[in-house]
Parts: sequence; C-alpha cells; structure tokens
Amino acid sequence: MKRAARLNAILDLLAASGEVTVDDLVERFGASAATTRRDLDSLAEQRLLTRTHGGAVAQAVAYELPIRYKSHLRTHEKESIAQAAAALVTPRMVVGLSGGTTTTALAAALAARDDLASGGGITVVTNAVNIAAQLATRPDIKVVVTGGVIHSRSYELVGPFVEQLLRGVSLDIAFIGVNGMDAESGATTQDEREAAVNRIMAERARRAVVVTDSSKLGVRAFAAVGGAELFPTVLTDAGADAAVVEALRGAGYDVVFAG
Repeated sequence: MKRAARLNAILDLLAASGEVTVDDLVERFGASAATTRRDLDSLAEQRLLTRTHGGAVAQAVAYELPIRYKSHLRTHEKESIAQAAAALVTPRMVVGLSGGTTTTALAAALAARDDLASGGGITVVTNAVNIAAQLATRPDIKVVVTGGVIHSRSYELVGPFVEQLLRGVSLDIAFIGVNGMDAESGATTQDEREAAVNRIMAERARRAVVVTDSSKLGVRAFAAVGGAELFPTVLTDAGADAAVVEALRGAGYDVVFAG
C-alpha cells in the first residue's frame, strides 16, 4: 500500500474507533513498525491525531477530520443520496448547498445533469469553496459564493459576511449536510459557526432538505441547526436503523430513502 493511501486508511480507522495502535496497524497494512511510527508522527505534526505510547488517539482532531479524508467514506451511500437529491432539482431553480461530503457528491450529480443545461441552467448558492470550484467550469450553472472566513477542515465559509449575503437571497431548495440527526435535537453539526450558516441557508429556502448517510442518524453533534419545522425532509440511504427512522417520523420528519 502506498504511503498516501496508508495515511488515509489510518485516519479512517481513527474516525471509526477513536484509537489505533502501532501493532494493529502493522498487522493490518504490512508496513514495518518503524514506518508505521513515522506515519503516525507525520499525522501528528499535521494535528490530525495525538500520539500515545504505542499508538495514537483522535483526541486532537478538532471537531472532525478534514473533508478530504472523509470523502471516500460510505461512497456508495453518498452517491445514491446525491442522485436522489439531484432529481429534486429542475431547470432555473436557485439551489443552496452547504458544505460536506454528501453535498459535494450532490454538486457532482447536478453537474452531470445535461437536462438542466438545456432547460436554462440553475443557480447554486454555496458557502463551500470546494463545491464552488467543482462547479465553476460549468457555464450552465451560475455559482454564487458567499463571503466569510474559510474553515480549514470543511472548506466552508463561516461568519457574519456569509450570513449577510444569505439574508439577501431567496432559494427554491437548500440541501444541508449534517454531522448528526436525531428525533430530539434535530439537525446538528460539530461547529457552531457552520450551524449558524446552515440555519440561515435553510430559512431562506422554500424547501430545506437534510442530506445525510444513515451513519449520522440517531447521532447528536455539538451545535443545533434546526428541527422538523425547518427541515421537513431527511434524505438518507436504506441502511438506516428502523427504530431511529421511526423516532424521526414520530417527531414530524419525512424520512426518504435514496435508491
């Protein structure tokens, strides 16, 4: 396994379990103990993990792993959600996209819709610079990027400049990515600044849809975005836990499965 792939795999394991050991990584990836320690030291220097005696923990990862390390997790589920979400968009719509790996997949799905171009195109309003860059070469998609301060881990612009712009626009539909979604707390994110932006984007839309893979359902993150009054629809994959889905529906959410 090449070093870049090995580093990504280490971060995936950390995201899943919160802790790794040198011995486990040696057994899993076949690299030497010395090489594995160097891998962990390199990631620690980037402040993506905290080194411990014999391994590493995810304690030092501020809120969440950078989006570039999460983009290949649960890829099939995110792509199916993205296709289902893209089907809700029609030509000439104004579409809001928050940051996140699922909304990034949605941006790709929208870019692949030839019928949107022939129908007059769409306008995408986003606070995610990676999504803006992804769509910038499509002449049929007008891309409006909010101002703000960039969040280095999610590529999202946050702060009062974002909020000021969003309050001055109207959206037909907004797709919001989350870190957690449960019946009691509603949609939540790990960062309060992102939560504030996501809330305003949803409020400015005629329809706001949470797009999230099923691993986020039943999870409660740090900062509240909104409940069923703001997000009547939750679009997820068919792997969702039945009890969690039932609780969400009991709280007033319309849970829709992709694919």
